[in-house]
Amino acid sequence: MSKKTLQPPRGTRDFYPEDFRRREWLFDHFRSVSHRFAFEEVDAPMVEHAELFTRKAGEEIVDQLYHFEMHDRHLALRPEMTPSVARMVMARAGALRMPARWFTVSQNWRYERMTRGRKREHFQWNMDIWGEPEVTAEAELIGSIFALLDALGLARGDVKVRVNSRALLEESLREGVLAQRPEAFEPLCIVIDKLAKIGPDPVIEQLTNPSGEIGLSEDSAREVVAMLSAQTLDEAATHASANSPALADLRRFFDLLDAYGVRDQVVFDASVVRGLAYYTGIVFEAFDAGGTLRSICGGGRYDSLTEKLGGKAIPAVGFGFGDMVIGELLEDKQLWPDLPRPLDDIVFALGETERPAAIAVAQRLRGESRRVEVVLGQPKLKRAMADADRAGASRIWLIGPDEAQRGVARVKDLASGEEHEEDLNA
Repeated sequence: MSKKTLQPPRGTRDFYPEDFRRREWLFDHFRSVSHRFAFEEVDAPMVEHAELFTRKAGEEIVDQLYHFEMHDRHLALRPEMTPSVARMVMARAGALRMPARWFTVSQNWRYERMTRGRKREHFQWNMDIWGEPEVTAEAELIGSIFALLDALGLARGDVKVRVNSRALLEESLREGVLAQRPEAFEPLCIVIDKLAKIGPDPVIEQLTNPSGEIGLSEDSAREVVAMLSAQTLDEAATHASANSPALADLRRFFDLLDAYGVRDQVVFDASVVRGLAYYTGIVFEAFDAGGTLRSICGGGRYDSLTEKLGGKAIPAVGFGFGDMVIGELLEDKQLWPDLPRPLDDIVFALGETERPAAIAVAQRLRGESRRVEVVLGQPKLKRAMADADRAGASRIWLIGPDEAQRGVARVKDLASGEEHEEDLNA
């Protein structure tokens, strides 16, 4: 076997015990916040029919699928969770109590260029609300994001959420530069979503490409880029009609954020578009205030996703929150907690004759939900004591010939050094 094949595939990760403890600590916070907001956890297969993702998902997802054919089926590892959850909602749409509040913690796969905080395999926390058309749902999700950030120990101001509305953008463009070509809106969104990554000139070049799907004039392309520079709702309103429903939704949304106590942490930014084609309304992304990392999470409203998948349209809004970027931010802020190995007791038999008694003690302690390690083999007592202390155990139980004969174990508290005896038959 080559040295290369003994490494994990590029873009994936091994989780050693100390890494896994961090992962579970983070996932516990994902689940705790979800439960506090009365969301229920669901899951779906990691492998889906590829069409679930390629059907009007947008070029970003399609180009990044891990997909394959097997037994005449075109399958793919899920690149995100939303289409799978949409499929599940569609399967029980007539019986579900709406709005349905579901969350997932899932492993996802995208074959993409790797940067800091981005690998090809990652875990993601999703929260989705199905069946609620009002912006109260968006506000609830933003509230949950900040509840998570607070729980992780991040200070207010460390993370900002930037908000826009695809509906407002669509209204403005279809009344303006796309009046004669409304079908170009979705491919246009995919291009302008790259603005922060590649800059205005390359975006204008793609918008004006005569062989592309959009084909704007240079003046029209520059008008679009100018629209994306709006940093307040009042600026955005200059491009919208006076009675714009999308603008009214945004104003109500920001009013609701006051009640959650997070209004000052959320800003309007017309350049936030989100590249996925299924978004239909408010969209948002969270970034570290220092701007050193890629987005921490992102999401928005996607009222037509189930319709695009062949079902009845169901109002929906949700977000995806990856494990990697937040991990980088916690590292930068030195907020990862010390997470020692979870171990309560170590039981050490000084000889093989005493081993059955040691196992019996360990089994009794495990029955009390304590985390117990029985020392295997026959190390020296000095080494067993040092290993127990290094492992972070609270106590070590010692059973030698004398203790076994008297029916007791010698128990040492490793923090205080105090010793006492316990009856083996207790």
